[in-house]
Amino acid sequence: MNKETVMAMLAEVNDENSGRDLVSAGAIREVGIHEDRVSVDVRLGYPLADKGAELAGRIKERLESDPGITAASVNMSQKVMPHKVQEDLKPLDSIANIIAVGSGKGGVGKSTTAVNLAIALQREGARVGMLDADIYGPSIPSMLGVKGQPSTDGEHIIPKEAHGLKVMSIGFLVEEDTAMIWRGPMVTSALQQLLGDTLWGPLDYLIIDLPPGTGDIQLTLAQKIPVAGAIIVTTPQDIALLDARRAVHMFRKVSVPVLGVVENMSTHICTACGHEEAIFGHGGGEQMASDFDIPLLGQLPLTMEIRSSLDAGTPTMMQNQDSPIAKSYRKLALRAAGVLSVMPRSMTLQMPEIVVQS
Repeated sequence: MNKETVMAMLAEVNDENSGRDLVSAGAIREVGIHEDRVSVDVRLGYPLADKGAELAGRIKERLESDPGITAASVNMSQKVMPHKVQEDLKPLDSIANIIAVGSGKGGVGKSTTAVNLAIALQREGARVGMLDADIYGPSIPSMLGVKGQPSTDGEHIIPKEAHGLKVMSIGFLVEEDTAMIWRGPMVTSALQQLLGDTLWGPLDYLIIDLPPGTGDIQLTLAQKIPVAGAIIVTTPQDIALLDARRAVHMFRKVSVPVLGVVENMSTHICTACGHEEAIFGHGGGEQMASDFDIPLLGQLPLTMEIRSSLDAGTPTMMQNQDSPIAKSYRKLALRAAGVLSVMPRSMTLQMPEIVVQS
């Protein structure tokens, strides 16, 4: 048995989250061979919590299926690395990756997706922050059940904390019913201030809930924020898909890679009988992902559970983590983080090494 043979076998083991095999994903750190026993050190570039055991089992099974190997041991670890941002921008200190969640139009569930995505990543073991950049309609404080103004240390704003997330929103700084009648430059300036003046501390991911649409404000924000990747939220409806396509073009115009598409309200599930129906159309998100050659990160139903949990300030990911909806959000989060993990890395920001052994 030799290393080349072992690596060839490992190349047959796919990581469903990154969409790559373990070798091409750069996940194999070390291979040890002692006669007919093999040991493999695998490091993934995203948090995986207890799911790492399942992948380790598949690796072990593949290696031990070879008659030349009598025993295989697998050591799994995870380390989130900073990834490349727009060419003219520099990553923020202590924040490894900023992921922007956008949509071509309002009302498609963008903020709902962003909140549950952030909590799902935190539940996997990542350090996660949440920035509500929807200046005109800041809904994140209500969704997370957080109120009151944040404190300061004299120089920086101390973010609020909720459900394991560090959170900042313009909604903390103004009265709940205040209309934000601001022009584009004011919005951009306010967001940059919220982002730069907040004492986030070390984060693996900062999830930014962008304003809906693809106008001047959204384009300017995408140009000025060092974003590692973007997620587009849409519904299967033709009108929503048209606007979602514009959002993909916008991010690509400013050299922000699109991690994938989330098709929200994919079906409606009746609370009385459980009947499932595609009331907004069928297959739109999947077709869009195919057209742009980007992953379809998930398809989420329209259910009473999602609405009621957010109204209560306890997102689905916290209210019932074993529900089918929560599992869908978790799968979405892992897929997005996995796709990001195999993208080019940043050489300008070195994060402290934090390894989670599984």
